[in-house]
Amino acid sequence: MNTATWTPDDFLADKPNFARIYDYLLGGYHNFEIDRLAAKKVLEVDPNARLATYTNRAFLRRVVNFLVEQGIDQFLDIGSGIPTRGNVHEVAQKANPAAHVVYVDIDPVAVAHARALLKDNPNATAIRADARRPDKILDHEEVKGLLDFSRPVATLLLLVMHSIPDDEEAYGAVRTLRQGLAQGSYIAVSHASHEDASPGVIEKLEKIGADSPTPGKARSRAEILRFFDGLELVEPGLVHSPVWRPEGPDDVFLDHPERSLTLAGVGRKVT
Repeated sequence: MNTATWTPDDFLADKPNFARIYDYLLGGYHNFEIDRLAAKKVLEVDPNARLATYTNRAFLRRVVNFLVEQGIDQFLDIGSGIPTRGNVHEVAQKANPAAHVVYVDIDPVAVAHARALLKDNPNATAIRADARRPDKILDHEEVKGLLDFSRPVATLLLLVMHSIPDDEEAYGAVRTLRQGLAQGSYIAVSHASHEDASPGVIEKLEKIGADSPTPGKARSRAEILRFFDGLELVEPGLVHSPVWRPEGPDDVFLDHPERSLTLAGVGRKVT
């Protein structure tokens, strides 16, 4: 690590990255000028984008609390991004100090900072891996060292599957994850959707993302629903992220959930 304490010494920030753009929109500081410029372009296209990141973060918190209430004490967060306040391990371990959490991201900055953050936490770690190769994730020594796949595990895929634009690859990745999980496990997904966007907005956002190492692809409700094949959707099903088990009337976008441009749901493996 360099003196900034959050980037690998040999890291080159030559392209914007979704994890760091997301960090900037959340008000974080683990991002570079190239990420901030991309984020500003995103905000020009969709002024709701910053608040939309807050809704996804709130969805993460509600999902993790729900899963802990179901007895889940193991979490695999794929596409975890830059660690910020309200991470999975903070939420889960507040409710259950014995909860185990593994973060996975392809961005070296996200992983380097997460590992530094978690160095004194024996029940959590972060690895660098590609969401398109879930077999490598499930077979990773550090993952197997913290997670017991003979018992239920919650896998979180929050705003990551749109970074796999190839449908066959995306659905195949989730299928591999599902097959590797024990009965009683859960998979949570939040995904950008184009169905409620103003004309041209998604196309412009995808064009901005095309310069990133992980270009994005919004999907329709029917396409997102396919990620839950073989799973039992828990109530309220696949909905806009602000209305998935909201906490109160002041939740962001609760009155206009379509502004989040994100659909979310949680599925349980019953067989």
